[in-house]
Amino acid sequence: MPGIRAGLVVSAVVAVSLTVGVLVNAHDSNSTAQGLAAWEQVYSVLISPRCINCHTATNYPQQGDDRHRHVANVVRGPEGKGVPGLNCASCHQETNADSTGVPGGHNWHLAPLEMRWQDTNDRPLSSADVCRQITDRKRNHNLDGPGLLKHHEEEALVKWAWNPGRRPDGAMRTLPPLTHEQFVAATRRWVEAGTPCPQGK
Repeated sequence: MPGIRAGLVVSAVVAVSLTVGVLVNAHDSNSTAQGLAAWEQVYSVLISPRCINCHTATNYPQQGDDRHRHVANVVRGPEGKGVPGLNCASCHQETNADSTGVPGGHNWHLAPLEMRWQDTNDRPLSSADVCRQITDRKRNHNLDGPGLLKHHEEEALVKWAWNPGRRPDGAMRTLPPLTHEQFVAATRRWVEAGTPCPQGK
């Protein structure tokens, strides 16, 4: 009888362990799925004109919802801030100039080429590609998940996307598909899930 009881105890322990393992795996799977859903919301903002126009794969910034080439033949320059005599700060001041339609924000500049969110044909990169890129600490200024969340929440040029001012014709520039609060909340859910990225390209 002692052997039978011991066997029953072992069987019960194994059963409990397997149940816990299944529950943990199910929780991890749900967390990953929720994180991927949150990432798709983040991605929808990143490829909107307010963001992707400065995350180009070209030697120049883009403008407008149609993402046309920047006027005056403005080019990237060695540091993404233009070239002498035609640098970004010559026109883009600390705030929007609604009288002229020139947008402005702190430290106005192009994102580096390693942080481009489009290909050379002006098509947005896939969700998987952009996700892998912004979680690559060799390319994202060594930001971990909490660092990315803080960047999305506090960085001046990120926040500018929700206060982009007026176009030269006086009309308001369009906003990203989420509010800034929704964008930050989606980023937080993605980070809390471990910054999962979609599979494939």
